[in-house]
Amino acid sequence: MAVKANVFFGVAPGFRWYAAVGQGRFHQTIASVFSRGGSFVNKSELIEHIARQADISKAAATRALEAVIGGVKTTLKKGGSVSIVGFGTFAVTKRAARVGRNPRTNEPIKIKSAKVPKFRPGKGLKDAVN
Repeated sequence: MAVKANVFFGVAPGFRWYAAVGQGRFHQTIASVFSRGGSFVNKSELIEHIARQADISKAAATRALEAVIGGVKTTLKKGGSVSIVGFGTFAVTKRAARVGRNPRTNEPIKIKSAKVPKFRPGKGLKDAVN
C-alpha cells in the first residue's frame, strides 16, 4: 500500500533550501516552522503568532495586522514615512529614470522613474538579529 505524502520545497531570500514532508499534514509541518524559529514566516503564521501572544482570536489578530499594514500603505502613498522605535522605518524613495538593456535583443530601453517603498531597520531589530 502506497502512502501519499505532500512534499514542499521552498526558499526564503537569503536562506537555504528546505523541504517539508508530511502525510496529509502539510499545513502543520509549515506552521511549525515559525514556532521552531524557522527562517520563513507567511501572513497566516504571523496572525497565529499575534493571536497567541496577545491572547486574542485569530479574527481580531487578522484585523489588527490588516490595520497596521493598511496604515503603513496609506502613509507611504501620501509620501510620508512610518517609524516604529526599536523596529525600523518605512519610507518612499524615488528611483531615477535610467537606460537598461533588453536581455533578449540587447537593445537599449528607457526605464521610467518610480517611487519605491524602502525599509530601514532600527537599532533594536539589528541588535536582535545579531
